[in-house]
Amino acid sequence: MTNKFDYVKTRREDVDEIPTKMVPLVRRVMKVYTRFNVWVYKKSNGRLLKNFPGGYPICIVTMVGRKSGQPREIALINLPQGENRYLVASQGGMEKNPVWYYNIAANPDVEIMVGGLKKPYRARQVSPDEKREAWPHLLTLYPGFDEYQARTDRDIPVFICEPR
Repeated sequence: MTNKFDYVKTRREDVDEIPTKMVPLVRRVMKVYTRFNVWVYKKSNGRLLKNFPGGYPICIVTMVGRKSGQPREIALINLPQGENRYLVASQGGMEKNPVWYYNIAANPDVEIMVGGLKKPYRARQVSPDEKREAWPHLLTLYPGFDEYQARTDRDIPVFICEPR
């Protein structure tokens, strides 16, 4: 099977699928671990649980829930480019976007905490051409995104966050 996105170098047949019956468990584990990660990261002011497996640094993104209107937090890989930050709604290449994607799409004003420093940003989903252009940079920060995009037919959304 060929890739739907020609800038993705990983081939679909080289990627392990997430078995359908495992998806609920994988989502649950991700949710529980993320809550724990956010709690420890914030309590330690960014000194503990500051990296995902493989040593990739994280940030904490605070957003407003689209239905609840309440603050929501998620630990994501820190993807800086100058003063801006990228957010990639990969969810490991699962077939559905993560819930946080819909929150930010509805309410694009976010706060991003790196280390102990929080800054306000406004998120904007990038166009397909902007994603193609940003893809090599994103892979320098986290090569796994290529495998995630190869795993799914959905166009993994990418946001660019600019300081407010």
